[in-house]
Amino acid sequence: MESFDEMLDSFIRLGLAEDVGEGDHTSMACIRSTRVSKAKLLIKDDGIISGVDVAKKIFKEVAAAADFEKLISDGSVVKPGDVAFYVTCPTRALLMAERLMLNTMQRMSGIATVASLYMQEVEGLPVKILDTRKTTPGMRFLEKQAVVHGGCHNYRAGLYDWIMIKDNHVEACGDIALAIDRVHEYLQKTQKDLSITIEVRNLVELQKVLDHGGVTRIMMDNFEIPILKEAVAMVGKRFETEASGGIDLHNVRAYAETGVDYVSSGALTHSAGTMDMSLKIIFSEG
Repeated sequence: MESFDEMLDSFIRLGLAEDVGEGDHTSMACIRSTRVSKAKLLIKDDGIISGVDVAKKIFKEVAAAADFEKLISDGSVVKPGDVAFYVTCPTRALLMAERLMLNTMQRMSGIATVASLYMQEVEGLPVKILDTRKTTPGMRFLEKQAVVHGGCHNYRAGLYDWIMIKDNHVEACGDIALAIDRVHEYLQKTQKDLSITIEVRNLVELQKVLDHGGVTRIMMDNFEIPILKEAVAMVGKRFETEASGGIDLHNVRAYAETGVDYVSSGALTHSAGTMDMSLKIIFSEG
């Protein structure tokens, strides 16, 4: 797998290619090539900021000598009127990078803000809130970074770094115990050291997993809260426990209070909005 920096470099190049194409004709038509501008990133919403360091990389891509002055770090609380950073560079380059930077930061900051709200809801409870793979294609690595900036935790990065036996795997395989056994055979054959989560849909399936063993974590999917409490008691700390399915800000604390070790919610990413912000030129010369 590519490193974070490698993925970010690719993301920036693709984003600029998509937006700029053969050139920013508007800027080239009305702004002299010698013009240099200083701009500020103005925050217009309350929340948690994410993507400041990404913004610096974007500006450095279009203008290697860009001067970037960071005032607020990723993961910080922000409010309307705050200035996250100043950037000074050739004006054409500044405007070329503007939309990619804003789109990325608005999305990341929206996710970080939602993640922080989830953490507030479960304050004082020994539970970890996890994200999922329900992310924007091509932006998963950034969206998952934003989740961390908001105080929550990353689950698996993709299909390659964690075994997750879900209902479709069991149906296709034919049996819960057989699916677990086949996973162990595969891991032994490939010499891979991966954690194993298995999804169960009811207490009958849970009991089958408890009888068979061989997993790291049991994910209770779409369990009603009273049944989830019973399920956690059945497991009794023999395996890690996770609640998933239909969990949002309104019910996350109730799920967490059942005693599960983890709560996973796709809403951290797929239902997050954006943070309003804008790039404003404050000085130009040349």
